[in-house]
Amino acid sequence: MRHVVILARRPRLGRVKTRLGADIGAVTALRFYRTTVATVARRLGADGRWTTWLGVTPDSAVRDRRGWPPGIGLLPQGTGDLGERMARCMTCFGMEPVVLVGSDIPDIGRRHVACAFEALKRNDLVFGPSGDGGYWLVGAGRGARVGRLFEDVRWSGPHALADTMANIRSGVRTALIGELDDIDDGAAFRRWRAEEGGGSFSRSGRSPSAAASVPRNCTA
Repeated sequence: MRHVVILARRPRLGRVKTRLGADIGAVTALRFYRTTVATVARRLGADGRWTTWLGVTPDSAVRDRRGWPPGIGLLPQGTGDLGERMARCMTCFGMEPVVLVGSDIPDIGRRHVACAFEALKRNDLVFGPSGDGGYWLVGAGRGARVGRLFEDVRWSGPHALADTMANIRSGVRTALIGELDDIDDGAAFRRWRAEEGGGSFSRSGRSPSAAASVPRNCTA
């Protein structure tokens, strides 16, 4: 069995997407976040090739289904910094392949995830880089060991991907798929609305179509 975990924080005003909220207002940022989490979860959860989970923080959010889309399993991230919580989500399925994606990338589609799993047939790890130096996806193949992959990573900055890849042990096969951008600030939000049809967001609260661009090197 294959697993997809969407990493998500309980949506609360002023507690999610604070950088974005500083540019476009906390209420609009919260609405964007709620919409993106729900839309991506439904989109990925509709595909029977994998099991989709919401990896949520804080752990108490697991007990409150009202804030989450129905039909998607909830997985507590546990305690610790982002790297520790990511490692826990990647290893909780034992030897089975797993892909983690962010919850603030509205253009993630089923083809992107299929591409990652296709890459994991020939590699131990896969990354989907973002233009800001981070990554929107990380996955581990069957039996791959995560180890200290996420230790001492400078998150939320231009070094996140480089720091993570520096932790990869010699001999571990690694693949990169195409870029997608997360929506971290007002400039990215306005660019997404203009380029991907997000202009309808302000009227209907809906994210753009799932027919977003497919990553390069994707054969799935």
